Amino acid sequence: MQASSSPQSAGKYDYIIIGAGTAGCVLANRLTQDPGISVLLIEAGGKDDYVWIHIPVGYLYCIDNPRTDWRYRTAQDPGLNGRSLIYPRGRVLGGCSSINGMIYMRGQTRDYEAWAELTGDDSWRWQNVLPIFKQTEDYHSGANAFHGAGGEWRVEQQRLRWEILDAFREAAAQTGIPNTEDFNRGDNEGCGYFEVNQRSGIRWNTAKAFLRSVKRRHGNLDIMTGCHVHKLRIEKTAQGEVCRGVEFIGGGQHWFAQAAHETLLSAGAIGSPQILQLSGVGSSALLSQHQIPVVTHLPGVGENLQDHLQLRMAFKVQGVKTLNTMANSWFGKLQIGLEYALNRSGPMSMAPSQLGAFTKSDPSQTSANIQYHVQPLSLNKFGEPLHDFPAFTASVCNLRPTARGHVRIVSGDPQTAPVIAPNYLSTAEDRRVAADSLSLTRRIVRAPALQRYVPEEFLPGPQFQTDEELAFAAGNIGTTIFHPVGTCKMGRGDDTMAVVDSHLRVRGVAGLRVVDASVMPLITSGNPNSPVIMIADKTAALIRAERKAHAAPSPSVVAT
Repeated sequence: MQASSSPQSAGKYDYIIIGAGTAGCVLANRLTQDPGISVLLIEAGGKDDYVWIHIPVGYLYCIDNPRTDWRYRTAQDPGLNGRSLIYPRGRVLGGCSSINGMIYMRGQTRDYEAWAELTGDDSWRWQNVLPIFKQTEDYHSGANAFHGAGGEWRVEQQRLRWEILDAFREAAAQTGIPNTEDFNRGDNEGCGYFEVNQRSGIRWNTAKAFLRSVKRRHGNLDIMTGCHVHKLRIEKTAQGEVCRGVEFIGGGQHWFAQAAHETLLSAGAIGSPQILQLSGVGSSALLSQHQIPVVTHLPGVGENLQDHLQLRMAFKVQGVKTLNTMANSWFGKLQIGLEYALNRSGPMSMAPSQLGAFTKSDPSQTSANIQYHVQPLSLNKFGEPLHDFPAFTASVCNLRPTARGHVRIVSGDPQTAPVIAPNYLSTAEDRRVAADSLSLTRRIVRAPALQRYVPEEFLPGPQFQTDEELAFAAGNIGTTIFHPVGTCKMGRGDDTMAVVDSHLRVRGVAGLRVVDASVMPLITSGNPNSPVIMIADKTAALIRAERKAHAAPSPSVVAT
């Protein structure tokens, strides 16, 4: 529906949060802890009351489902030999935490040291963000030097094991990748079962963790679901450009909500740059191309897209149970269903990937630069049936890709999805790491621990042998692991491509911050969902401290 020229008032709030995903839920929780603060949380999707959100294996029914997913697609990618990929992003309360793989991962110390260097702000260093990770965490083994207890974000061990995965772990050790029980101490090198964001075998998303408790508080949070944001309302004043609030469509009506202090854009690495561009904040050339008046020329909006490309190698095996064989019989399905119904355990409780490994693709790397997601199953592609023979998949991704993509609007219509061009494998370095990763996977599978199962590679296939052939094969089997970041990156004042400063304030527009995965200048060395929680928690504390220090602060423009 197109917006009319005179929107109805949706009220005035101290803070408006756009997007009730991972970051938005945390922001809403933290800001409303002050009973004197009023907050509006706007979400395009609906409530998280779909049963498959909460059963862990239900991610299969949430991804590419319009009830829970934006259903984006990438542009045809030369690095993927011309293929286009589905690009899931959560469109429901809880956002991506309602449809993701539930893996609890922080990344590496070096990630946050790099952020501090790139922003000139030591508060982003590992030693300073670790306490923030800990204060939100409710770790299954209790508090220790690296983990917290009693926080909102529940972290548990998985409730199943697989013989084939235990064998892969042993084979990894025989190849030089040591066993580990904890990937979250700052150096995640090693192999072990992932810890997950679940509570007793049920998905624990950020809507449960951070929104439910707000309802029992002060009544100072309004949540509007099914509301599609059209643009930010930005006005020119004597002091510069100021964001006054947001225009959106909800219930078939055009609305304007006014922000007395700040608007917090938490629509994710795709939605946030799209909304900025639709509002006149971005590259002047792009905006002019689509007849959008330029409010602030920020050429970095939508650029710097980074993602983890997983290379899915699959192997047939003999003499061992895998999910393929269990799920392809009625008796097996009955067993699986009964085990979950009675114990909340078994295959229905499992994350998409159960076993993980972090290691170096070659000895010259300074720290682990690749990550494995190992699964006791195989299929041609996501959404298709499992194969009817026993097999496992070892997906490996480059944690620190050098390729950079972009997100750019293709029209001024807010209902039209932007073009998403990740530019996978577009650099010689990324192609080299891909070839090295596939070769390393083969070495692991040839280790003695797996030989009793007679593994036989069928994806991509043994015909690919040289580095050039393996890089081409990577383009055939590569697919997103759903970790887009970086499209509104934070940076120093002299970084012309930085969109926000280290406090996540948009440059050149007062009263506006971006708080989500898009602000990461570099992608984390692992799954980025929990780092987004840290980012939101850190920023909420900053906002509250600023409010306390300046009783009723006037928005200040960040220099372009």
